[in-house]
Amino acid sequence: MRRAALVLAAGLALGAAGEHAGHAAGGPRFEAPAAGSYELPPITRVSEHALLDETGAPAKLLAWNPGEAALVSFVYLSCPDACPTATATLAALDAELAKRPALARRVRLVTVSFDPARDTPERMAALRRALAPKSRWRFATAASPAALQPVLDDFGQDAAALPDDQAERIVHVLKVYLVDGEGRVRNVYSSGFLDVRILLADLETVLGG
Repeated sequence: MRRAALVLAAGLALGAAGEHAGHAAGGPRFEAPAAGSYELPPITRVSEHALLDETGAPAKLLAWNPGEAALVSFVYLSCPDACPTATATLAALDAELAKRPALARRVRLVTVSFDPARDTPERMAALRRALAPKSRWRFATAASPAALQPVLDDFGQDAAALPDDQAERIVHVLKVYLVDGEGRVRNVYSSGFLDVRILLADLETVLGG
């Protein structure tokens, strides 16, 4: 059952990513601001954290370097609504980054599960295989909810489990974080602003083109 749910989640993400690309090809509904024509001052700062990568090995969450930036998305794989949207947007961004190798070398995409009890490293590895990223896209989970909690607290990502009769549902607000190479959060995207053109413009603004 979980395998089927995982395949469905990846399929939904890939399908939605295609829709994102289709909308762009058909003409934007709005014009994204030109990169570098605005500023993104730091909102807050986050620390480095150790989680588990898709092989189950300890790994730094950001592993940042000066002059780089990361987009960090918190999801859970059995999520029926918002999480596939976030993953689809990163999948569409991954495809765009593949066309811009100079930018791609300075960008990390990070998908973190806040449901470590179910989203094991094996499931995160299966998601990675299904999405087949072309850029530096990492998939992480934690050894336990207790190990993950400091990360959620640091980023300000809410995640609350529902009662036992809805145990697979987690209440949360969709957030994707743009973090620069010094650990400064430069933007936080909710569903209304999670658009590939905005992400690209913001990355180029933060990274200086």
